[in-house]
Amino acid sequence: MEPRLDYFSAAPEVVRAMMAMQRSVDNLSLEHGLVELVKIRASQLNGCAYCIHMHTTDARKHGESEMRLYLLSAWRESPLYSKRERAALEWTETLTLIAQTQVPDDAYALLNEHFSAQEQVELTLAITTINAWNRFAVGFRAVHPV
Repeated sequence: MEPRLDYFSAAPEVVRAMMAMQRSVDNLSLEHGLVELVKIRASQLNGCAYCIHMHTTDARKHGESEMRLYLLSAWRESPLYSKRERAALEWTETLTLIAQTQVPDDAYALLNEHFSAQEQVELTLAITTINAWNRFAVGFRAVHPV
């Protein structure tokens, strides 16, 4: 795979805006491990190898187990994820696939059961941000380190 464009160089002001949004995500009150799972799951759904590589590496550095990373794409069938993580992963999939899901009431009810109003907004920002990064990386064919 060959990169199409270095978007960092092509439009630094746009990347600065994305980095500002990312700094907001980095400072959320949500658990770091939860946010990494969300980033990885959205990246899996979007087929973003660059972001999957980055966020599985980060998750491991912060103590996430290999088994939970391996089973993340099948989280519904695994007992390794808490109810709160399941609610976050459901919200992640629902928002990432919004054109297909139309964000059903049951997904919101699950989110509302496990997250405060502030946390719901924070989680939605984290999901929005990783989806935006995925579109840059996939669209311009960013290649992960080997």
